[in-house]
Amino acid sequence: MSTTGGIKVFSGTANRVLAEEICHYLSCDPGRAIAERFSDGEFNFQIDENVRGGDVFIVQPTCPPTDSHLMELLVMLDAFRRSSAERVTAVIPYYGYARSDKKDRPRVPIAAKMVANLIATAGAQRVLTIDLHAAQIQGFFDIPVDHLYAAPVMIGHYQDNPLPNLTVVAPDTGGAERARAYAKRLGADLALCDKRREKANVAEVMNVVGDVRGRSCLIVDDMCDTGGSLTKVARALKENGAGRIHACFTHPVLSGNACEKLAASEIEQIVVTNTIPLHEGECELENVTVLSIAPLLAKAIKSIHEETSVSSLFV
Repeated sequence: MSTTGGIKVFSGTANRVLAEEICHYLSCDPGRAIAERFSDGEFNFQIDENVRGGDVFIVQPTCPPTDSHLMELLVMLDAFRRSSAERVTAVIPYYGYARSDKKDRPRVPIAAKMVANLIATAGAQRVLTIDLHAAQIQGFFDIPVDHLYAAPVMIGHYQDNPLPNLTVVAPDTGGAERARAYAKRLGADLALCDKRREKANVAEVMNVVGDVRGRSCLIVDDMCDTGGSLTKVARALKENGAGRIHACFTHPVLSGNACEKLAASEIEQIVVTNTIPLHEGECELENVTVLSIAPLLAKAIKSIHEETSVSSLFV
């Protein structure tokens, strides 16, 4: 679907800084809108410019508080649909509810599918996202999904700042494919942890598969929520003789006392992206490097607008 109008980038309250940075790379001004809340907490949104025939991109990660930010996205999508925008793309750098992607226990929902239905029903005609927790979530949408990866940004950082005798570590068997891709690009060895999870947010590392003794280990994951898995993997690596331990993950959810856990862990350095904002004062971690995914998203938005391939962004 081609559009005749120009690119218009709008944002909710979840990550305005990222939206402004994307606009900088696109050489456009952020869209004008009123985004505020009534005294009872309801979200109030009004577009403050003409968007008829425009190619609209709404930058809104559904990060904590997830329900509030998801509702903001749905309200904004409805507003643009009713304002005759020619195409509306939901740019969701972090997709909340992604861990509820299958019915793995009796009487549980598949919330990731429900959220996909809500987004499409509200008015999104396309979705642009980064590092979904499970790739099959793309299939939950009946609209096109451009699923980007932060790997080129992360790998570029470690190519510029190499670690000696590097072994890339998958924190669980589900992350083996991601870790293998990092190891191949960085010319590193590969190891993985066999993890048993008894219930949500509680992980237990059982075994390290691979030789990590005396090696620099880089734990690679898509997100870190409570920090439980990451710190236990780091402890297991250290117990198996690992030297330096670094970690990188795309989405720094860092809920509860995650920052305290990571600060007290064996992890020497952590690299994350700005899909989710790290607000000053909320997480006092001194060993964190934040990489921007704004250039990646800006290139994808430009490609979508110009109807050109986004496959070049995967390498």
